[in-house]
Amino acid sequence: MDKKDIYILGIESSCDDTSAAVLRNGVLLSNVTASQDVHRDYGGVVPELASRAHQQNVVPVVDQAIKRAGITKEMLSAVAFTRGPGLMGSLLVGVSFAKGFARSLGIPLIDVNHLQGHVMAHFIKESDDDTSAPPMPFLCLLVSGGNSQIVKVKAYNDMEVLGQTIDDAAGEAIDKCSKVMGLGYPGGPIIDRLARQGNPHAYKFAEPHIPGMDYSFSGLKTSFLYNLRDWVKEDPDFVEHHKEDLAASLEFTIVDILMKKLRMAVKETRIKHVALAGGVSANNGLRNAFREHAAKYGWKIYIPKFSYTTDNAAMIAITGYYKFLEGVFCPIDAPAFSKVTFQ
Repeated sequence: MDKKDIYILGIESSCDDTSAAVLRNGVLLSNVTASQDVHRDYGGVVPELASRAHQQNVVPVVDQAIKRAGITKEMLSAVAFTRGPGLMGSLLVGVSFAKGFARSLGIPLIDVNHLQGHVMAHFIKESDDDTSAPPMPFLCLLVSGGNSQIVKVKAYNDMEVLGQTIDDAAGEAIDKCSKVMGLGYPGGPIIDRLARQGNPHAYKFAEPHIPGMDYSFSGLKTSFLYNLRDWVKEDPDFVEHHKEDLAASLEFTIVDILMKKLRMAVKETRIKHVALAGGVSANNGLRNAFREHAAKYGWKIYIPKFSYTTDNAAMIAITGYYKFLEGVFCPIDAPAFSKVTFQ
């Protein structure tokens, strides 16, 4: 092994995906994820079942990540892990494994904030000459099942939240509306697929008027629920007959709310390098809106590959790599945290 080579193992276990990845000098060598299908029957993630599945998955997933990277565990320079936010039971599995694994190899531990990881997914390199990362500073719209934020990124370790949801996140609203329609879980991919076939202007739903750059999606969710209840009273098969238009109108409203605040952030900061991150960034309606804004307002946009949008260990590993370069390590007794925050 070249002494200059830095190999980082990343471990992600914040929700219901167990993931491990290996980077060499910031270049991705492997990214392995085990998803949990058990939650579909319950219409949402069941924390106890999630943590049990992580316990079953973490060892084989890490083993596969190291093997696919073509290295041995002794070549690792450090172990980076998601410390939070997330489901506490799920986090504890990844945190405990990372601590034990790093201690057994005598290498440093690096704790990573899950939200910071989503933003840093843009810096994952797929080759040594990969230059697709946005320049600092840039704005990042981080949209996932649990978080909706506009972040001003000045450095990998200097991120300012300009606006965030004061209640439900965009992804959470999509999942709940999908559930109300009886379409299944997770709702994001289902709504996305149906929306491509529907009329986005078929129905109007309430858009909250929140000052500044903060978001709110609970009013939209309530508006959707009450309207749907009235329509179903008149026609019990209303959802089946109009699900494409409902999905398209719901998606249009959520994207419109997100983009209005983002336009405000661009205008206020005068930063026109704008990135997208988080699980909801896989949504085609949101991606299309980004491209339309780039053409209309002269933004330079950065949209991640689908594999880097959902929870994955590559984003944890790349954040760990930047922290490793500066010697920012984590004590063995650092606890997991569940609260949504940048720290």
